[in-house]
Amino acid sequence: MKSEVPDKEQAISGIALCKAFRRTSGENIQALEQVSLNIHHGTLAALVGPDGAGKTTLLRMAAGLIAPDSGKLEVLGINVTADPQQIQSRISYMPQKFGLYEDLSVQENLDLYADLHGVTPDAKRLRYAQLMQMTDLGSFANRLAGRLSGGMKQKLGLACTLVRSPELLLLDEPTVGVDPLSRRELWEIILRLVRDENLTVLLSTAYLDEAERCGHVVVLNQGKVLVQGPPGEVTKLANGRVFLVEPPEGQPARNLQAQCFDEPGIADAVPEGGLVRVVLMPGMKASLGSIGCLTAGLDVQPTPARFEDGFMLLLHQQGNKAAPVSPGTVRQTPLADKDRCEIIIEVHDLVKRFGAFTAVDHISFEVCRGEIFGLLGPNGAGKTTTFRMLCGLLAATSGTLRVAGEDLRVARASARQRIGYVAQKFALYGQLSVIENLEFFASAYGLRGRRKRDRIDWALQDFELSELVKLPSGQLPGGYKQRLAMAAALLHEPEILFLDEPTSGADPLARREFWQRITLFAEQGVTVIVTTHFMEEAEYCDRALIQDAGRLLARGTPAEIRLLADSRGGQRPSMEDAFIAIVEKAREKASTLAMGVA
Repeated sequence: MKSEVPDKEQAISGIALCKAFRRTSGENIQALEQVSLNIHHGTLAALVGPDGAGKTTLLRMAAGLIAPDSGKLEVLGINVTADPQQIQSRISYMPQKFGLYEDLSVQENLDLYADLHGVTPDAKRLRYAQLMQMTDLGSFANRLAGRLSGGMKQKLGLACTLVRSPELLLLDEPTVGVDPLSRRELWEIILRLVRDENLTVLLSTAYLDEAERCGHVVVLNQGKVLVQGPPGEVTKLANGRVFLVEPPEGQPARNLQAQCFDEPGIADAVPEGGLVRVVLMPGMKASLGSIGCLTAGLDVQPTPARFEDGFMLLLHQQGNKAAPVSPGTVRQTPLADKDRCEIIIEVHDLVKRFGAFTAVDHISFEVCRGEIFGLLGPNGAGKTTTFRMLCGLLAATSGTLRVAGEDLRVARASARQRIGYVAQKFALYGQLSVIENLEFFASAYGLRGRRKRDRIDWALQDFELSELVKLPSGQLPGGYKQRLAMAAALLHEPEILFLDEPTSGADPLARREFWQRITLFAEQGVTVIVTTHFMEEAEYCDRALIQDAGRLLARGTPAEIRLLADSRGGQRPSMEDAFIAIVEKAREKASTLAMGVA
């Protein structure tokens, strides 16, 4: 499956590419090591792998922004080292943080990027019409980019990248931070470009179902290529090794998943539709009944493999299994009787207005102590505004809001002492080292002396940060930034933990480790409120709500929410199926009512 010689018929052809970077500490990091690949013209290809695998480095190299230390890379038949500018004149590249100008309108952003690329007025008119139709941004041409939802910003970024017609499109995680509806729309655009314009697209993604839709995948790990070829080549690694397991009655699927991670014969385990999807290591099928977490009369049924199963098996064989997480020393909060809900968060008729705009419109719900509760919704639905009011970071316009027995209308400061908060974007001090960040936040939470030292020692040990204490936090890989942010939020042992899209952009291994920790915290009585765009992560929640346009659309357990979607082809609907069905039905109803009023 590996290339041996450059192939000028390929859009991208690389041989034995190596690239190292030097950290400020003086340590060398090998980002790419002997990487070879070929991407055919007109192909939709994906780079996948854990954090630090080398995906972004390889994309930047293909864009002519960095040169390999050794090896040879040709893009559109041009040597990257010899003539990077010629490559840049023929390709388009959308990095993870695309530079939109938020004080400019949609139209002004397009004009700016078109002018930068020397697009002629006649070409602009033709291309703009295509882009506006493709992205559905036509009716928002005069809106400031800063006022667009996350999904619309991504579509505008893609449109700006495409103001000229490139021969190759490079996309670095283009769907990170967008909801399932926006993700579907972005993929419709990408697939249309490949189909209608025969465009070659190379993208990196943290969503493995997206990689499964591509014609070619390159799996990277620690700077090396593990395998490349059609997605089916990875999927078939798990054929006959995948099973759906029904947890014991009354036990959440996440608890059974945590037990399965302790088993050496299991490569992966993840909640799915109220069950646990288990991937066995080679040779374990014959001894299925001897695996501890699968005994005790549990219903175990085989199920077809998918790309993610093969990917996780491949990483496990490389020693990259999500390690079991220790319980740590989080303060034990007494749990109420399981049959009785001790209300820890109470929201009634909550409203938040910004001038004439209503961001949250009369929302009501309750959360029990020790529950994992999900706030779900499309970009711009009002969930982050709801979230910030729950944290005491934003005052409500009206309604009742009680957190840990405190009325947030009058006692926001005292309530904040009992909560921990992990922001959507890395919010620690990037120039400070890991230990300096922990010391700062411990002091900010009022920890002193022996207790402060004990809690910092706990954080370093439990989150496996001890070997990174002197490294500036801004240089940490994404998964370790997440660990540090959570460790800082838990230093004062809060009763309630607020997590705002904590796994956005994290690789599958990091997401599994994260949810193991959350499961343990919930078992110890910590109440967790989480927002996420990964609908499969909603399966970890005890209950969740879905909101859109500031209004509550659905509320209940994952099983109750899934019932609101229709089954397809005899398969039980997923949380993503239910999410899309609920939001689309509500929007159709709102549109019908608006037309009736008009």
